[in-house]
Amino acid sequence: MIRRELKIIERSARDIFNSRNKFTFKANYWSQRSKNGEGIAQDWRLKNHMRVLVTGATGFAGSHLVDHIATQGTQIYVLVRKTPHVPSGVIAIKGDLTDPASLKTAIAQAKPDLIYHLAGQADVGRSWKTPAKTLQINAIGTINLIEAVIENKLNPRIIVVTSGDIYGQQPPEAMPITEDCQPKAYHPYGVSKIAASQLVHIYYQRYKLDIIEARPFNHIGPRQALGFVVPDFASQIAAIKLGQQPPCIQVGSLQAQRDFTDVRDMVAAYASLADHGRAGETYLICSGNPIPIRTILDTLADIAGIDLRIEQDPQRMRPSDTPLLYGSPAKIKQDTGWTPKISLYDSLTAVLQEWEKILRHG
Repeated sequence: MIRRELKIIERSARDIFNSRNKFTFKANYWSQRSKNGEGIAQDWRLKNHMRVLVTGATGFAGSHLVDHIATQGTQIYVLVRKTPHVPSGVIAIKGDLTDPASLKTAIAQAKPDLIYHLAGQADVGRSWKTPAKTLQINAIGTINLIEAVIENKLNPRIIVVTSGDIYGQQPPEAMPITEDCQPKAYHPYGVSKIAASQLVHIYYQRYKLDIIEARPFNHIGPRQALGFVVPDFASQIAAIKLGQQPPCIQVGSLQAQRDFTDVRDMVAAYASLADHGRAGETYLICSGNPIPIRTILDTLADIAGIDLRIEQDPQRMRPSDTPLLYGSPAKIKQDTGWTPKISLYDSLTAVLQEWEKILRHG
């Protein structure tokens, strides 16, 4: 099934590039922009009232990103399929990554100077249940968004967020992962993000778009949904602390080691790339420190002040868990000065406090 979807992606990209009239128009347009010195690095940072479009703004990282940039004097637009409650001053625009016409209309309405593309299907486990949909949203959706920008003759800076999950099972000697390491995805989600990554680079090469790939590793913090390791642990530990369940927690693998960064640091990294990143480049966003999953569990229990009995739940085991994965943040630090500031302990404390509040008040 995954192979068939990759063929669909390849065919879609080929159809786009093989349209002679469309290609000639686009190539000439972007070439002329470059000759006229209209590149984003020369104009968008000078604007007093920049227009920013965020996809995935109602999700975990997206909601924190909106909070982060809301204080910067920008006009924020968020792409939504349904009209949700949005913060004051934020404008919701309807659009769907799988509907090219709706994206073209949304881009025309927002006229963004800067796009943060975070929307997608981000659950690894779900990607095994719906691999075709995962590829359609994450890969074809990225094509549709970029094409909508080109069709509207705009030249915003675009930050496309992929994932460190594309690296899959790498040997210990490959650590820390850098931007030059070869992807080796072991699940449909990883495959979909490899496709999105490649699309960033071919569109940059063909049209000289001002586009950057942000490749984050695991991020944690408040608002993360169940189905990920930290909220899964924190919700159970909060329930135990409040006397709502016995002192027993069900877990998957505890041996794996991951690179965790607080989501608030993560979105600050996205903003730093918007300010200082180099077009056409990929940047890993990570802490550079491998943390065993068992350490996450033990730290949460310590913060809560409880003793636990641990039971392994086969339903929580992924078909292809990667034992060790962590990256190097050297490139983004060199180009932008970004480094993570929030400690693991503080991140876990914030998540546990959030779950205690949720469970107390329903």
